[in-house]
Amino acid sequence: MIAEPLNLTVSLRGTREVRDSCQLFRLTGLLDAFSEPTFRKVLGKNIDEGPKNIILDLSQIDFVDSSGLGALVQLAKQAQTAVGTLQIVTNARVTQTVKLVRLEKFLSLQSTVEAALENIQSS
Repeated sequence: MIAEPLNLTVSLRGTREVRDSCQLFRLTGLLDAFSEPTFRKVLGKNIDEGPKNIILDLSQIDFVDSSGLGALVQLAKQAQTAVGTLQIVTNARVTQTVKLVRLEKFLSLQSTVEAALENIQSS
């Protein structure tokens, strides 16, 4: 598997890998009001065109604001509509932000990429 770079923003960088029945996105930087429109456009396009099961590795994300949370909710709904799933690998900072708005169950937070892959395979 070769990770292909994603053209996002200066403050948000990432790669995309296609694995079996899923797409793995590894992101670093800030998921905020500045990066959210590009993030939503790029990931939305890949959800439409690739495997419908998505893993977002946000373990290297430094900050998520309300715009970023909104984008994650949109992507989860888009994946469900496409009969897929969205699994989000988090770090403590992202988990805390998501729990503040009580979205941890809806966004299917996982501690590792391996746990996310197991969750997809078992569904």
